Amino acid sequence: MPPALPSYASGTSDVPLLGDTIGDSLDRTAALNPDGEALVDVATGRRWTYTDFVVGVDALALGLLAAGVRTGDRVGIWAPNVAEWAFVQYAAAKIGAILVNINPAYRAHELEYVLNQSGVTLLVAARGFKTSDYAGMIEEVRPRCPELQQVVLLGSPEWDTLADGSGDRDELARVQASLSTDDPINIQYTSGTTGFPKGATLSHHNIVNNGFFVGSLCGYTDADRVCIPVPFYHCFGMVMGNLGCTTHGATMVIPAPGFDPAATLRAVAQERCTSLYGVPTMFIAELGVPDFDSYDLSSLRTGIMAGSPCPVEVMKQVVDRMGMTEVTICYGMTETSPVSTQTRADDTLDRRVSTVGRVHPYVEVKVVDPVTGRTSPRGESGELCTRGYSVMLGYWNEPEKTAEAIDAARWMHTGDVAVMDDAGYVNITGRIKDIVVRGGENISPREVEEFLYTHPDVRDVQVVGVPDLRFGEEPCAWVILRAGAPVLTADAVREFAGGRLASYKIPRYVLVVDEFPMTVTGKVRKVEMRERSVQMLNLGEAAAVRTA
Repeated sequence: MPPALPSYASGTSDVPLLGDTIGDSLDRTAALNPDGEALVDVATGRRWTYTDFVVGVDALALGLLAAGVRTGDRVGIWAPNVAEWAFVQYAAAKIGAILVNINPAYRAHELEYVLNQSGVTLLVAARGFKTSDYAGMIEEVRPRCPELQQVVLLGSPEWDTLADGSGDRDELARVQASLSTDDPINIQYTSGTTGFPKGATLSHHNIVNNGFFVGSLCGYTDADRVCIPVPFYHCFGMVMGNLGCTTHGATMVIPAPGFDPAATLRAVAQERCTSLYGVPTMFIAELGVPDFDSYDLSSLRTGIMAGSPCPVEVMKQVVDRMGMTEVTICYGMTETSPVSTQTRADDTLDRRVSTVGRVHPYVEVKVVDPVTGRTSPRGESGELCTRGYSVMLGYWNEPEKTAEAIDAARWMHTGDVAVMDDAGYVNITGRIKDIVVRGGENISPREVEEFLYTHPDVRDVQVVGVPDLRFGEEPCAWVILRAGAPVLTADAVREFAGGRLASYKIPRYVLVVDEFPMTVTGKVRKVEMRERSVQMLNLGEAAAVRTA
């Protein structure tokens, strides 16, 4: 008998990789589709054609140059999903400034860390969002951020000056022409097992092409209108969403600054969107809107569910009740721009609801034995690795952590456990790393643990992810209390962490125990903790949900 096929696949395409920078790609699309709508901000009623959008982007790029921003400088953006976010994204790219995406849920200490770690010199920010006072937190940390020279709040006179378009257009053209597709252009912070977020550094080439091929596999043309309720600070929003649109002449539709299921359905109906994005949590919320059947979703054709494991039954409802017959599942990570595998519209329904698809064009994936590093036979589980144009340049100013993630042959080790079948379809079955993925948000257990150690009653703490029907996972803290301390409840932890830790990182569950399960060598057995948590919290129904 011949040996079993190895769990290796490489993606091919009749369409070549793009050689454009982000700015050149946008200009090329606008020249081909000048009167097509580029951007619609539903909440404010504003809309821009591609011609209008480029005019606004160039004006802001000139403003950044006038403010002293140069190629390679870091420009931070801290805001929810508003039209200005997209203008900053493309304007920074036009002059080669590296955009630093800042999570809208961050608190002051997280903001301070990313500003200093990336060396942001100019920060564009909303005044606030929901309960977060961005302006106040910026003022709090600014004295401790020596490289931060300018802060521009959206809606302020400084913003109006930045965006007014004065400056030397010849200089902008010269700067844009001097850029390389391999230049770093974006830093996105992703939680890791070290407890501190790492800045995945992505190039024009990384994200222009990934956005383009994601859109291609969704069949985008200039007739498509993509509803983007996922946050722009994620690759899902700014790459798969914005760049997926602008590389195909499609329309970016912002339904609301933050996720609102009814507002999302309303935007789809009002703007006749053909595609809808979301993590599973979002689709579950949309399907659960009381008057769901009153929304005319007949324009929907496709969309993407990604960001965390996708429940099979939810995918089926998205197809049946929302009419997204060509919906796809994507798998990826920030470090790979992000998508490595994707289902196709012509895949069988079973393939599209039970796997994360096949390898992307010009990308390689393999499943390896995590101990030996050898490629596993198809059908056997192991660690998923990916290689190609999409692998990040590295973690910003952290070469050692980069070397831990990307091996000498340029394979990115994802930390996810996967199985590849004989046809090359991939199924994600777990994670080697213990990152908790809650509704598409990566949570570092160690970061939460380090914070909870500051509670006066906590002697020891371990955080694990437990299954959740709505968010996929929720953080659960196992706590050993100091002698004589009162019992610690989840409500008490929530009160202690409120305003100091991003809300999605605060453990939903707190289990007070006398000891942790340990290996014979003294290591905490988090796998066992997770299993026992499911039993102790009666989460069997959530644990039984099948995912792709």
